[in-house]
Amino acid sequence: MSPGGAELLATERGTLLKVSGAWTLAHHAALSAQVRVLDGRLDGSTRVELGALDALDTAGARLLHALLGAERVAALLSDDSALPRERRALLKAVADALAEPPAAAASADGSALGDVLADIGEAMVVFWRHLVGLTGFIGLILETALRVAVQPRRWRMTALVANLERTGLDAVPIIALLTFLIGAVVAFLGATVLANFGASIFTVDLVAYSFLREFGVLLTAIIVAGRTASSFTAQIGSMRANEEVDAIRVLGLDPVELLVLPRVYALLIALPILTFVAMLSGIIGGMLVSATTLDISPVLFLSRIHDNVGLIHFLVGMAKAPIFAFLIAVIGCLEGFRVQGSAQSVGEHTTSAVVQSIFVVIVVDAVAALFCMEMGW
Repeated sequence: MSPGGAELLATERGTLLKVSGAWTLAHHAALSAQVRVLDGRLDGSTRVELGALDALDTAGARLLHALLGAERVAALLSDDSALPRERRALLKAVADALAEPPAAAASADGSALGDVLADIGEAMVVFWRHLVGLTGFIGLILETALRVAVQPRRWRMTALVANLERTGLDAVPIIALLTFLIGAVVAFLGATVLANFGASIFTVDLVAYSFLREFGVLLTAIIVAGRTASSFTAQIGSMRANEEVDAIRVLGLDPVELLVLPRVYALLIALPILTFVAMLSGIIGGMLVSATTLDISPVLFLSRIHDNVGLIHFLVGMAKAPIFAFLIAVIGCLEGFRVQGSAQSVGEHTTSAVVQSIFVVIVVDAVAALFCMEMGW
């Protein structure tokens, strides 16, 4: 295939521009030189002949457009006999691209306040999308749960028991140890501060109130959020990356029914039990410190709790456990389904699940505390 070229000829009918050869990227340098030579030498009466054009690509079409100008190119495109259909399509695409106005360059001058407001706006959009997605996923879980509840043959008891062991039984040692230590720390602080006022006995009330109402369920939920929500996300996310979730759908099964409901039910059962364990461990830790530093015997410790701490405080703490369990399980599973298919995506969504779970737990606990205060509970 011969290199492309353009020749300006004088004929009886006037000036003729003859385009020949291959107008491709391989001959771009030589063609550019010819285009520069012929620039400005074409007038309105110059005819164009493209019959000898052997090949044309995007680079050649760009040079041809620069040589002929937009008006002649438009005339050629309207003439079916000037070029084959595929070359007319290519030349038209290049002409349309060149006809578009260049995008306005972003202003380099920006204000700090504008950047801060832009970041806040983007964060609010992301938060709104997460909220809408979470609400929709909760609705999907509730719909699936109601549909499965009336069909006992579809209950996944094996998966429920397996998840209950992983989320509940395996978490008992770490939750008992951590809450025991925190109960001891709270008792130490109470003894240190209250001793100055001669009110060391109220250390018992401090430990009991704090663990029955807040610390027991809150610390348990935070530990479970870091331990179980990340586990749910990693498990479902790995299945997404390996296309196992798609395989479940191909088999005619519901991934929500198969993967989400057993995990949600398991955590709904496990977290209240773990919360009760945390309450007991925290109170035992405080009782041990009270016995060793304040000479408050275990009998006196328990007797004061029985006399001064109402059952409502225990019920308030336990009532929050199922709410936290449901939110943690939903967020963990939702982030797992959002994994795109790479190991990096699994890691990012696992981190996001932990952060979102802890954030939601603390926010809901704060709202519940304000509500209970207003209700006088």
